[in-house]
Amino acid sequence: MGALVAEGYLGSVWLTLQTASRFLRQGRYTPESMRHPGKMAPTIARYAIRTYTGPGDVVLDPMAGIGTTVVEAMHLGRHGIGVEYEPEWAAAAAENIRHTQRAAAPGRGDIYTGDSTTLPSLLPAALRGRVALVLTSPPYGPSTHGHARTPGPRRGKVRKIHHKYGGADNLAYRSHGELADGFTQILAGCLPLLRPGGHVVVTARPYRRAGELVDIPGMVEAAGLAAGLELVEQCIAPICGIRNGVIIPRASFFQQKNVRDAITAGDPQWLIQHEDVAVFVAPTS
Repeated sequence: MGALVAEGYLGSVWLTLQTASRFLRQGRYTPESMRHPGKMAPTIARYAIRTYTGPGDVVLDPMAGIGTTVVEAMHLGRHGIGVEYEPEWAAAAAENIRHTQRAAAPGRGDIYTGDSTTLPSLLPAALRGRVALVLTSPPYGPSTHGHARTPGPRRGKVRKIHHKYGGADNLAYRSHGELADGFTQILAGCLPLLRPGGHVVVTARPYRRAGELVDIPGMVEAAGLAAGLELVEQCIAPICGIRNGVIIPRASFFQQKNVRDAITAGDPQWLIQHEDVAVFVAPTS
């Protein structure tokens, strides 16, 4: 990041997750939708939407999950549109949209079920050139998601639940090369939908596979550039709390266990406590 800042890119810190995500969703999302394995923090979505759009603008999430981007856009008086590949999560997003409508949010929301690598043909032609912001996050397997639970009150071994996407054909379970190609296709498909100078904001974090650190943020940046977008900012959004200058980690049970085990084995590792945020703009001509 330091090299990019030196070359003229802007850098900043988004202090958006100083309250744990589960509390941010209480009453705002349906309890059933909490089972999704990889949810964007509502405050990250809220910050991006406020920063890069105005009231009435169109905000698109081509990998919408349970519709966090759509719901936060609606609460801010925007038109949120989501596309979700898996019918189960598209249905959960639709229920979250209805829940938001019942709360009298001033904006509109729509969810489509389908493959975002065919985005321009999947959405209405009237959206071409109208999207102010694409806000999304790529799937990257179960390594940083899910919940740690015991079978009963203080009984048995801790196990991981709600940490898997649906079918094996989901991009989350493809090779890194296939994930990069698929995500590039998705961003390229967003290009004709964006208005000139519209923004694309993508959040991602590195994760470990078999002990090796996988550079998902670097993949995102390469995909955006290959899709024809211009990288204008690299930011970070801490997923830890910060109190009086002290970091309060919110790593999962399994993240902490894996790091402790690695240190014990002589492989010093660090807990990842932030999301990388890549900000792109669409060409103006």
